[in-house]
Amino acid sequence: MEEQLEEILLLVKKKMNEQGGYTKEAYRQFVVETIDYFLEKGKLSEDDNLEFIESRLIMMWPEVKDSISE
Repeated sequence: MEEQLEEILLLVKKKMNEQGGYTKEAYRQFVVETIDYFLEKGKLSEDDNLEFIESRLIMMWPEVKDSISE
């Protein structure tokens, strides 16, 4: 699970940099998009606790915000 979170987070950060979205709302949207992408690619399934994954990533916003503002 932690490995998947890290993989999703890396892609979210990449999207933020590429698209210039640095707000909490943009971050939330990128998280949702990336989870959907992982579902499409078979890296996640409906059997995974998607709500937990999403909420865990959303809770990481303060750390992400700090890392992009440095």
